[in-house]
Amino acid sequence: MTRKLGYLVPQFPGQTHIFFWREIAELEKRGVTVDLLSTRRPPPGLVAHDWSAAAMARTTYLGRPDIGTALSALPRLPYGELLREVRTEGKALARDVAVSVPAAQALIRQCRRRGIEHVHVHSCGRAALLAAMARRMGGPRYSLTLHGPLSDYGPGQRFKWRHAAFASIITEKLRAEMQADLPDDLPKRLFIQPMGVDTDVLAPIGPYRPATKAETLRLFSCGRLNVVKGHQDLMQAVRTLLDQGRDVELAIAGEDDDGGSGYHTGLEARIAELGLTGKVRLLGAIDASAVRDHIRAAHLFVLASWHEPLGVALMEAMSCGTPTIGTNAGGVAELIRDGVDGVLVPPKSPGSLAAAIAALADDPARAARLSVAGRTRIVEGFHAGRGADMLISAIWGQQ
Repeated sequence: MTRKLGYLVPQFPGQTHIFFWREIAELEKRGVTVDLLSTRRPPPGLVAHDWSAAAMARTTYLGRPDIGTALSALPRLPYGELLREVRTEGKALARDVAVSVPAAQALIRQCRRRGIEHVHVHSCGRAALLAAMARRMGGPRYSLTLHGPLSDYGPGQRFKWRHAAFASIITEKLRAEMQADLPDDLPKRLFIQPMGVDTDVLAPIGPYRPATKAETLRLFSCGRLNVVKGHQDLMQAVRTLLDQGRDVELAIAGEDDDGGSGYHTGLEARIAELGLTGKVRLLGAIDASAVRDHIRAAHLFVLASWHEPLGVALMEAMSCGTPTIGTNAGGVAELIRDGVDGVLVPPKSPGSLAAAIAALADDPARAARLSVAGRTRIVEGFHAGRGADMLISAIWGQQ
């Protein structure tokens, strides 16, 4: 049996989309033909990976305005259902529906052309809306993955979830929230399935080597430049450590959603205000292999998020055997067991962050234990192949 899957990701490939690329590779290893779909191309400043050009070359972008396509879709729109939702949720949903009509029709045409009967949507935002509309207009079955709080994904959630064949949710915490928020509209099949990493590629190059007393303590962090990632708190923690007489430096990989003209500038100003020039570097959006090299070279990986649904960057660091410090925010505690395979501190607490970094730097035996335990945790529970197996079983195992 030929297995063809439409794989829909908004604004693909983005700076954090390496985990999608890994899952696509795992699906293809298992004999699935993956047809890449996206709403629009990413801004140039966010195209950073060595695989980005290849990904864009094989991606069909659905979001280009097309009056003719929109008009051809009008007779088949589920007007009654959409009007009921718009009356409840207001103008924001009406705008999303209007924008999504051409893309929904383009999705139907692409799937018919390619013989695709199922589309998996790695989002619950506008991409999920157009997939749900396409389904109601006679298009392919679809499924969803929820990667974060539902409040991040805009209006129309009942409509998006009601017509999904199944859904995966990355943490138990998010599933409990969904069951409380949309008890009557969830698909019957819900799976807990975090995104994973390639533990063969993201592997240590040898035993963990802690910083010596004569050596600069190297910290590394990776995440979008956004206030919720807590980079400003980590910078304050570095300032505290320097004031305590510790020789420490920090590199941060990632970019803001405006390709460098947004929150990036605010963080640069904060570096100057804290007197951290030369001690904290913003690397921008860099390729996944460069991220791996920085993780391996660091003595500690630190992510100070105010909220983190789970944390693929944390997985990558743990997979590489670098002792990892995160915050007990969102679903991170479902990944890092504090004191067992990493360290958790409260979010928005630079003082706690500085203390945790200092304590781990001063206890190389504990850091070495966390290096091994963190790697084991990811190998055993968070490999990218698990997501591919779940999709194959959910889509084709029920036929």
